[in-house]
Amino acid sequence: MAPWWLRSGSDENPLEDEATVAPPLAAEDHAMDVEPAEPEGAEAHTGDDAEPAEAASSEESARPKRRRRRRRKRKRKPPAPEVASDDTMESVRAEEPRPLAAMSPPEPLPPPQPLDLEPAVHPGVIRSLGYALPERALPITDERKIAMFCDFENIALGVRDSKSKKLDVNLILERLLEKGKIIVKKAYADWERYSEYKKPFHEAAIELIDIPQKYYSGKNSADIKMVVDAMDLCYSKEHLDTFVLVSGDSDFSPLVSKLKENNKYVIGVGVKNSSSSLLIDNCDEFIYYEDIWRDIQRDARLDNLSPKDAEVFGLLIDAMFALTRENKDVLWGSMIKQTMQRKRPSFNEGYYGYSTFSELLEDGQRKDIISVKRDQRSGNYVVTGLAKR
Repeated sequence: MAPWWLRSGSDENPLEDEATVAPPLAAEDHAMDVEPAEPEGAEAHTGDDAEPAEAASSEESARPKRRRRRRRKRKRKPPAPEVASDDTMESVRAEEPRPLAAMSPPEPLPPPQPLDLEPAVHPGVIRSLGYALPERALPITDERKIAMFCDFENIALGVRDSKSKKLDVNLILERLLEKGKIIVKKAYADWERYSEYKKPFHEAAIELIDIPQKYYSGKNSADIKMVVDAMDLCYSKEHLDTFVLVSGDSDFSPLVSKLKENNKYVIGVGVKNSSSSLLIDNCDEFIYYEDIWRDIQRDARLDNLSPKDAEVFGLLIDAMFALTRENKDVLWGSMIKQTMQRKRPSFNEGYYGYSTFSELLEDGQRKDIISVKRDQRSGNYVVTGLAKR
């Protein structure tokens, strides 16, 4: 394609002016580190005639300088990271999150809502979700697992000198059942000398450990055998949390201390006149046999009842006293029934002619034996005590 001055028909070439046409670049000018050659005679030109030559030479020297400048920019190293000043660090610290103690307290949880369904999980889980359980749905969660060890010779000799004259082991077991479930029951004695007690002890499912007297072994080894068995269960059966020692002998005081060191609750049972004060003070709780025997005396309210009614309401009154001794302030009907079943596993209100346990409580109020009221929230019965006469 022809240049524009040829297409326009003009013979003049504007690029032929020496002042505007730059000489071609030499090959060595394209090298990176070689300066462009100056034209010959550049120093000789001065004055007005040298101005066009100086403009051309400045144009020629500017081109390779721009190339070298671009190459230096490409080879330039990245800038070093800036060091934060003190003012910058103070601003960063100001933006750090505040500690939990400085934050505003969370909003209070809504009040617990009543839940009428029977719990399928532990009550503590349901309470943590914000629900309140009715009392009838609460199982017995503080039930103790008891191991009983009886030094029979010591307790039998003490009872013989008391008013009761004879030991009734069922009274001791019924009192312990008020506190929890008896898992282990062992009694240590020379059972050839106390053969009349074998039958009631077997009926109570107590394991009899026969220990011969000193004319066989040279000494009575019942104490050490009892200590060895107690410590063996203490270390091997972690679910046993309560140990009962039926004895008043002070020799068992070190055993009590060792059981308490292993986080066991220790209960002592003995006769008031033959129990050592050292053992009594070392136990977590001590029960006198005379108090147990006195508490089972027949209530006068049951005299005019039939034998069947006297039996069921006598068991009901015993359960009420048991819960009161265990510091239960509110006697719910369900708690009384659970205590009655624990003291006598064969208990069933249907055997006594009642379809529900609530009917049994209502009949006891009609016969002026107990006083009951209905809870407004759960609708269950609460026994307020014995009827006033």
